[in-house]
Amino acid sequence: MSLTIEPSDLPDTTTRRDSARVASHRTILMCRPEHFTVSYKINPWMDPAKPTDTSLALAQWQTLYDTYVGLGFDVELIDPEAGLPDMVYAANGGFVLDGIAYGARFTYPERQAEGPAYMRWFASAGFEVAEPVETNEGEGDFLLVGDVILAGTGFRTDSSSHDEVARVFGREVVSLTLVNPSFYHLDTAIAVLDPEPVDGRHTIAYLESAFDDASLAILRQRFPDAILVSEEDAAILGLNSYSDGYNVVIAARATGFERQLRERGYNPVGVDLSELLLGGGGVKCCTLELRR
Repeated sequence: MSLTIEPSDLPDTTTRRDSARVASHRTILMCRPEHFTVSYKINPWMDPAKPTDTSLALAQWQTLYDTYVGLGFDVELIDPEAGLPDMVYAANGGFVLDGIAYGARFTYPERQAEGPAYMRWFASAGFEVAEPVETNEGEGDFLLVGDVILAGTGFRTDSSSHDEVARVFGREVVSLTLVNPSFYHLDTAIAVLDPEPVDGRHTIAYLESAFDDASLAILRQRFPDAILVSEEDAAILGLNSYSDGYNVVIAARATGFERQLRERGYNPVGVDLSELLLGGGGVKCCTLELRR
């Protein structure tokens, strides 16, 4: 089933010059959830006893895809592979920066074949592939903020991979420790809202309770103007969002976060990915940025 978004359903980006926020062009990688189901449990969101609807997952994913295309993004697709139901969560497939694709090395056996599948795609697309030695789950735990890479650990990505990614890209890497198992990847607890700096600064949004005290101190010092998101909005993966600097694609039910974004001059665009939430993923999980 394919859902078509009419032009009137999308934000009028022609008026964004009146805002301090400016949309920037994005290139991303996605994977259709043709094999989506929940047949095992590797995070608190997953329950194999609950039925899943693959056709609904496909329809919701298509809405997200159409939204990105409507916003002018370039969207690349990787073919889904049978037996890999979580491959739809493309953000975990690697971390791509400066034309280099640092591959993923998954924690759980159920997802480990995804790493080579994504690395094959990166190579075929012309990226230089850096094969990982250390356990990491790609852009799920590595978020670029300006010239700095925020790196998560605590549940999936090993802290030793933070040193590895620093060597690969030659960037400053800031380690942050997650402590709530419901927010097991960094991109479930932090949203990067400004891919390009605004007035010399980058804005993020985050959930305070997802981090240990040392990590909170770092976030407060580096991002004093961050948006602090409520437990209610975070609990539906509202922070698992994707921004072009003006338009922020978020979970449709994250109404408090939507209001906070509007107050800061962003244009939130809500989508419903409730079926994919059954696997523990949202907007950002389905979105891997490709930076050449």
